[in-house]
Amino acid sequence: MAATDLEQRVAVVRRFNRFYTKQIGLLDERFLHSPFSLTAARVLYELAQRDETTATELRRELGLDAGYLSRILRGFVQHRLIDRKPATRDARQSLVRLTAAGRRAFARLDAASRADVGVLLERLPGAEQYRLVAAMAAITALLGAGPERRVPYVLRPHRPGDMGWVVQRHGELYAQEYGWDEQFEALVAEIVAKFIKQYDPKRERCWIAERDGQNVGSVFLVRESDTVARLRLLLVEPRARGLGIGHRLVDECIGFARQAGYGKMTLWTNSVLDAARHIYERAGFQLVHEEPHHSFGRDLIGQTWDLEL
Repeated sequence: MAATDLEQRVAVVRRFNRFYTKQIGLLDERFLHSPFSLTAARVLYELAQRDETTATELRRELGLDAGYLSRILRGFVQHRLIDRKPATRDARQSLVRLTAAGRRAFARLDAASRADVGVLLERLPGAEQYRLVAAMAAITALLGAGPERRVPYVLRPHRPGDMGWVVQRHGELYAQEYGWDEQFEALVAEIVAKFIKQYDPKRERCWIAERDGQNVGSVFLVRESDTVARLRLLLVEPRARGLGIGHRLVDECIGFARQAGYGKMTLWTNSVLDAARHIYERAGFQLVHEEPHHSFGRDLIGQTWDLEL
């Protein structure tokens, strides 16, 4: 009887596996109609959860064959989705991290996955959604899955609604922290309106930092001339400071500017913005000009910083 009961339970589990793999499209050659197989998409996901890692760590985390993982990573290199560099502690190991293109690819895949699961859940009434989620949590717990690695933040391209947030939070934060008046908010509104109206995706970019589903940072790179790019509107929410978001946003601008073929980056800021100035200095920008001015209801010292690429 016990053997018969076990066989019945095995049959139920196998039936569920067949049903669910079909239900969420895991039998498709390309995951969510993307250029990636399911395994490659999972590797991309794991890379997005880390600033950098090694192939050994990825193989251990995912339980993949070393040769199979190596082929996936080579494909990512060919499509410029990852950068590789020797590890400082062990030259035999390579550190792997997503490029800006890799993060954009992950952002698209992540959005498609969220939308796909949302459609799946919306087929059910609210109470049934909770039952389904609880059952999945029970499966995860019973089969011994450890806690999932929690990424502190993600960077993504801008989308509808972000520009309004950028204007609002610049206006609010600079009023609270520096006493600037509404003229600064008006300036930010002009900058983002021009960005949207004249946006050239080959030579310009906006990055939004997101944490726990909430916007916590932004930066823009815009065309100043054929050879010069301008960094604008770097912002990090107070609750997200200390995570390295500001440095990461500036690094993304620099990497994109080089790929786009610019020879120099420039930015304008004010001496009172100490944290931002330190980020620019660390990234290699040089102070080339400063002068006093009265703007936003305050006496300020404006500064121009340049970086040769």
